Amino acid sequence: MRRFCALLAMIGLIGATPFATVRPGVALTFPRDHGAHRDYRTEWWYVTGWLDGPGGTHRGFQITFFRGATGIAATNRSAFAPRQILLAHAALSDPAIGHLLHGERIAREAMGLVKADTSDTDVAIDDWHLRRLPDGRFLAHVAGQGFALDLTFKPTQPVLPEGDHGFSRKGPDAQSASRYYSMPHLAVSGVVEQGGKRQTVGGSAWLDREWSSSYLASGAVGWDWTGLNFEDGGALMAFRIRRKDGSALWAGGSYRAANGALTVLKPGDVAFVARRRWRSPLTGAIYPVDPVVRINLPDGGRDIPLNALFPDQELDGRAAGSPVYWEGAVTTKGGRGYLELTGYAHDLTL
Repeated sequence: MRRFCALLAMIGLIGATPFATVRPGVALTFPRDHGAHRDYRTEWWYVTGWLDGPGGTHRGFQITFFRGATGIAATNRSAFAPRQILLAHAALSDPAIGHLLHGERIAREAMGLVKADTSDTDVAIDDWHLRRLPDGRFLAHVAGQGFALDLTFKPTQPVLPEGDHGFSRKGPDAQSASRYYSMPHLAVSGVVEQGGKRQTVGGSAWLDREWSSSYLASGAVGWDWTGLNFEDGGALMAFRIRRKDGSALWAGGSYRAANGALTVLKPGDVAFVARRRWRSPLTGAIYPVDPVVRINLPDGGRDIPLNALFPDQELDGRAAGSPVYWEGAVTTKGGRGYLELTGYAHDLTL
């Protein structure tokens, strides 16, 4: 997200029109909030999960669509004015390969081929798309370096509003915030094409939706984030925003128990504790790939150790102007999900 905003600013597109401000006390409304929020500076649809294939094979995947408003005023009547920019990227984590397969696209909104609909989820860049059907399922198609995903995501649980009923603080300054909700425990079905072969898969996934005009506070260089689906039906989202020295600028999250009881996690309730570090042979960046996520719940503290599906789930997107970060499939006792680690290679990115 930081790279996307930096890219817009770098090409001189941000600033002509003020953006909407995220405020507390605004109820989430569906299906409207599944769709785009064009008055806000940026937003994303972020799906992560596990694909289970024949013979007990397991792979991780992520699909992300970003929308960014450039601030070009509506008074500019040119049909080619890039008022909205869309970026999409996808990756497949296959332990049989030992590194990520990935792809990326970026384009200005135009002529219906590049779009982010405001009434419901329907985002597309040419043949890449993520859309929500009337029955509530999401359909996705993406294709990258040596792979293609055609997946369906079926909700099995209610929407999970993050933070204060969808108002999620990201720093000491209340203006550093997003509107944020999650959809854990999505049932996955579909087809993976890899190495010229098509394979039917099932699995589980997690969808995050955020939009904001002022996401990160001054002094933030990156974040650690995890979304975990537990076998008993529970779900955990936890994050921390980091300073350059590694200390936590802010933290938060939510834990929804199997019985539906929700605990909103405040900054003092979340810690990411490094347990093992992995140095990338490609970039030299060092990532805490197997952290312990420590959370405080009403019945006491809990340590949740995460174990990476394999260490080298770093995405080096510098050739396409993207950042370097670690994003991969993880397991824990009685659950599995995804871990995202950004800002650890900040000297190598935009």
